Amino acid sequence: MSLLLRIFVLSWFCFTALAAKTTLPDLYEASVTELQAGLEAGHFTSVDLVKAYFARIEEVNLKGPQLRAVLELNPSALAQAAALDKERKKSGKRSELHGIPVLLKDNIATVASEGMNTTAGSFSLLGSVVPDDSGVVKRLRKAGAIILGKANLSEFAHFRGNNLPSGWSGRGGQCTNAYFPHSDPCGSSSGSGVASSIGLTAVALGSETDGSITCPSSNNNLAGIKPTVGLVSRAGVVPISEHQDTVGPMTRSVSDAAVVLSIIAGPDPNDNFTLAQPSPVPDFTKALNKNALKGKRIGVPRRVFLNDTITGNDPFVNQEFEKALDTIRSLGATVIDPADLPSADEIAVSNNETIVLDVDFKIQLNAWYTSLKSNPSGVRSLADLIAFDDANPALEEPPRFEDQSILIEAEATTGMNSTYFQALAFDKDLGATRGIDAALKMFNLDALVLPAPGFTTVPAAIAGYPIVTVPLGFYPENVTIALAGPETVYPAPGVPFGLSFLGTAFSEFSLVGFAFAYEQKTQTRLARKAFAEAIPKTQLHDVMS
Repeated sequence: MSLLLRIFVLSWFCFTALAAKTTLPDLYEASVTELQAGLEAGHFTSVDLVKAYFARIEEVNLKGPQLRAVLELNPSALAQAAALDKERKKSGKRSELHGIPVLLKDNIATVASEGMNTTAGSFSLLGSVVPDDSGVVKRLRKAGAIILGKANLSEFAHFRGNNLPSGWSGRGGQCTNAYFPHSDPCGSSSGSGVASSIGLTAVALGSETDGSITCPSSNNNLAGIKPTVGLVSRAGVVPISEHQDTVGPMTRSVSDAAVVLSIIAGPDPNDNFTLAQPSPVPDFTKALNKNALKGKRIGVPRRVFLNDTITGNDPFVNQEFEKALDTIRSLGATVIDPADLPSADEIAVSNNETIVLDVDFKIQLNAWYTSLKSNPSGVRSLADLIAFDDANPALEEPPRFEDQSILIEAEATTGMNSTYFQALAFDKDLGATRGIDAALKMFNLDALVLPAPGFTTVPAAIAGYPIVTVPLGFYPENVTIALAGPETVYPAPGVPFGLSFLGTAFSEFSLVGFAFAYEQKTQTRLARKAFAEAIPKTQLHDVMS
């Protein structure tokens, strides 16, 4: 045996012996805590993590089931990982996210010099140069996180046309759920939800205006936090409305979501809404208490539920929701049922949210285009965007596309007039004063609870209030499959749905605790995996060897 061969054999035996003694985390479920422990122990590196996630994305994103969850990878990720590995050895970790890969929804800006685009899924922004990193990305970088890439989304956060399918963008095509072939991922943070659900990333960030973290977390078996408007910076995020937009984590556990929220929350001088938040920012990981529901009063706003044409008419979701209420009782809480919002019926028929969003979108999107250092498409305004889309149907129209009604309605607005301010004030009254806050006070409640899909999100959206969502159940094998879009179905066998805890402004700490207690008791996420073809096979040992 030659010397080189002997060295190779010895090295191989050393590697396999080490692997036998070290149980590497399964990336399908691996938590931030597990990954950080492995990095600290030297069982693997952040370079290994990035390579493994890149390989897992390669397996299922455009090949195999073609989930189309990821728009692009960060060409600088491996270099960032190597630098952070070196820093760890020299001076230790910066935070619990040091060396941990994070996938961003593609409306969250990153500097173009890093090698990625920020497009909201639109070809009108391809190659555009943003002036700076977004506020949340600055916080992630400071914490030592690695930006893995950009996730697909419903184009412009689903603010384009009423018939735009969830998960479709011009750049990314149709993102689909990993729990049933071609099922609806929900939107607009669709790619973030799908990618996190099967371990294509350690954690993902999404954004919500009304339902866009809550719904894809629900449909993809995840824990998701939609923070209070003003807890997390929206600076450098392609906007819909400063009065409703917020950025939050979408992860496989409440624990991971708490870690991420603790890092991305806080004041930012570039987003004046964040300057009014309570100080200091809580360490949300301290809310992770299995007994958090003991002695609490949790209300069920049935009028919201009954107004919901999705879950309010779904017998299986209703059945699982009743079981969830029994679980909450078993954890020591008193369930007040019903605990209705006085404004529930008015919210169901109000058009005020549309008035506010249309005006805000036109003003803020125009400001976004103006802020760009350059934009190869030449689009510099909402009017230009509408014309660009009409001129490029092969790029910007999904199958059986009808119109750009939302964009056209927004362009027709005339600014912040009396109608706008009346609608904004009425939204606050309906969602907060005579909505969530009224119910909490009237019934002496600590939080509200509802199934996650559908109308659940509206009161919190118009109030700017938080929602924490956890897995509730999965549709049965005999469910009737329905068409959700030109290329997607919902419901479908095995597709998940979630449970949402709602509260008043800046009540995230309590909501995280309630969701964690429920999650730990039920372990619903672990009851079912994605369909076989959608489960990536690459693990850490594959890239390490």
